[in-house]
Amino acid sequence: MTGLLPAAHAQSQPATPAACPVVLQQQFKRLQDEVPQNLCQYAGKVTLVVNTASYCGFTTQYQGLEALYAKYQARGLVVLGFPSNDFGKQEPGSSKEIADFCFNTYGVKFPMFSKAVVSGPNANALYATLSKSTGKTPQWNFHKYLIDRSGKVITSFPSEIEPGNPALVTAIEKALNQSI
Repeated sequence: MTGLLPAAHAQSQPATPAACPVVLQQQFKRLQDEVPQNLCQYAGKVTLVVNTASYCGFTTQYQGLEALYAKYQARGLVVLGFPSNDFGKQEPGSSKEIADFCFNTYGVKFPMFSKAVVSGPNANALYATLSKSTGKTPQWNFHKYLIDRSGKVITSFPSEIEPGNPALVTAIEKALNQSI
């Protein structure tokens, strides 16, 4: 006996806290419908966390982020987008407006969450943990954090590093090739 649940039952249950890394033991509302989502559902995946904005010079990075997600999703990559109005007030819209913009303009299908504070003393718990783990806080929109399958925060990339940048792609591929 392996101790594993039958596949159908295991898929319907969220990851247990013991199986979920501390960094993912958090809940945020999904952007399109504000239904609470437990990040433990991404346990065991390589996770790229990005703070986004609809009216930024880096907004075209949505296209590259979606391309990364499409290319590597089957291998275990998930991109998590957190719209934020922290920098230059470049994300003023409602959740519906942001969701419509992301999908209609860039075809975004990766998970997106409701607008969040990602810097300073009021940063949400995920961003506070990511900043503490890397020693880097977002300085602008489209800052990226990479988390490995075991939940270890590997590194961060500043806004200027585009999704197709070889350093980012290499780090993602290396993380995808490692087992838990």
